[in-house]
Amino acid sequence: MACHLQVENLTKSFGDSVLFQHISFGIDEKEKVGLIAQNGKGKTTLLNIIAGKEGYDEGIISFRRDLRIGYLEQNPQYPDGLTVLEACFQSSNSTARLIQEYEQCLHTEGQPGMEKLLSRMEHEKAWEYETKIKQILSKLKINDFNQKVGHLSGGQLKRVALANILIMEPELLILDEPTNHLDLDMTEWLEGYLKRSHASLLMVTHDRYFLDRVCSEIIEIDNRQLYAYKGNYAYYLEKREERIQATNAEIARANNLYRTELEWMRRMPQARGHKARYREEAFYELEKTAKQQTAQQNITLEVKSSYIGNKIFEAAHLCKSFGDTTILKDFSYIFSRYEKMGIIGDNGTGKSTFIKILTGEIKPDKGTLDIGETVRFGYYSQNGLQFNENTKVIDVVRNIAEVIDSGNGKRLTASQFLQHFLFTPEKQHNYVCKLSGGERRRLYLCTVLMGNPNFLVLDEPTNDLDIATLNILEDYLIHFKGCVIVVSHDRFFMDKVVDHILVFKGQGDIQDFPGNYSDYRTWKESQEKQQKQAEKPKTNATPLARDNGKRKRTYKERLELQQVEEEIEALEAERKELETALCSGTLPVEELTAQSIRIAEIEKLIDEKSTRWIELSEIEE
Repeated sequence: MACHLQVENLTKSFGDSVLFQHISFGIDEKEKVGLIAQNGKGKTTLLNIIAGKEGYDEGIISFRRDLRIGYLEQNPQYPDGLTVLEACFQSSNSTARLIQEYEQCLHTEGQPGMEKLLSRMEHEKAWEYETKIKQILSKLKINDFNQKVGHLSGGQLKRVALANILIMEPELLILDEPTNHLDLDMTEWLEGYLKRSHASLLMVTHDRYFLDRVCSEIIEIDNRQLYAYKGNYAYYLEKREERIQATNAEIARANNLYRTELEWMRRMPQARGHKARYREEAFYELEKTAKQQTAQQNITLEVKSSYIGNKIFEAAHLCKSFGDTTILKDFSYIFSRYEKMGIIGDNGTGKSTFIKILTGEIKPDKGTLDIGETVRFGYYSQNGLQFNENTKVIDVVRNIAEVIDSGNGKRLTASQFLQHFLFTPEKQHNYVCKLSGGERRRLYLCTVLMGNPNFLVLDEPTNDLDIATLNILEDYLIHFKGCVIVVSHDRFFMDKVVDHILVFKGQGDIQDFPGNYSDYRTWKESQEKQQKQAEKPKTNATPLARDNGKRKRTYKERLELQQVEEEIEALEAERKELETALCSGTLPVEELTAQSIRIAEIEKLIDEKSTRWIELSEIEE
């Protein structure tokens, strides 16, 4: 199998901070690889390096000759003046370039070379290219093809960029968080598309179901090194746990031996022989192993929530619209104590508006919202908290509180609290401006939880958070002594955290479903299957089936009836002639045999034509 990409001994650092050192891996033809690491450990940097967008310190990156590569960046950019459709033609794809040549020739006087271009357009099936673009854009719910890209939101722009990459049909796809800004239907469509695709894939995503179902190999950047696991995400979890346990056991053994060797080093005289020098060199290697940080296997987050009473909130006959778009239509609901609700639905159906009404940011047009006196909201919004770029990470937390009450008499300092959110002591003294996008979201989550809320409202908390942080957050929410509302497109996250779901279907149609997302998906598929089976007799009905005996014969059927009658008459006349000839006794043996065979064929044709005549004649005029 051909190798598409080979990375050898790659090293990248920013000043004194080394992201990864001497890492090597390869991607073969049709291989699908998921890249995992904590935020700030170099995932996006590695993708940028491979795509040629960023430099590196040392190493070798080699591609198969003439390899077509498509790269989806986290924040793609297009010139503001382009329409959505024009942006999709901004591609290195040979078909896109051919269409641009054709358009240029079309508007050139005399249209030089048009005949050759038309032949190439036919050969490459370029006439179907625009239709394909529109199909993929529609799957990603971009339907206004003439809208200027400058007017699109960040999420819409990313979907246009994703469509552009898929249309290119590259042999190697490099995708940085492709599921961000996709709703559940789009995510599942993309999941199926990539599984069927023959392209090789290198992808960063926090969607664990996506990783599990699409990728055949997982590579992880951890402690500046790269570890490869030949299997899906579930296999990776199992083998990673084994690696962590083996590493921790090795460090423990090294520490025991290190204490003995350290005592020898202190006692050893300065004048050492050859064996002593060998032992001294071995000591320094042992010291490196012993001083490695033990892998943290079970980081847990404990933050005390405030007491919450029995009355949470009661919504009565809420209504909210923006022009022709209805968000809530006579919506009533009583929230229970310790309830954990998930909210799903297509983009634009009003999920974020609903929680903004709940938290008081937006007023409903009609209806009342009665919130209990003990309720203390913690709101994690999509926009996030705006930090002072020149503030240190630890000072962001200290400005809110020096000490955090974690319950059960435990108190954490700001530094200890940040370590629960995977901020090392070194990282805590970095300035906010040096944090990656995911690290900023993690810091924002930290500031929300340290306020000891008893009602958490989380709007897309999984976007840009790494898998390690998601695992910590999931465990926290499962044991959270309060209420939770989560708006998320992360199916794995929803399955672990929520106990029931509100499904926003658009125009104020909201369904309350008891169960998690997978339960809802199974139920929905069952309903769709039943509906298809109910419609099957209608779609499979023959053209001649009568609608309660009242269907009229069409003009085409009248012509066919007339033609069948004429064909039957001609066949019967031919049969009569053959029967007369056969009875004459004058035919030679060869012709007698041939005529006998022909009569059998005529009999069969008359039977078929007669059956068809009966079907047509039974239809009313």
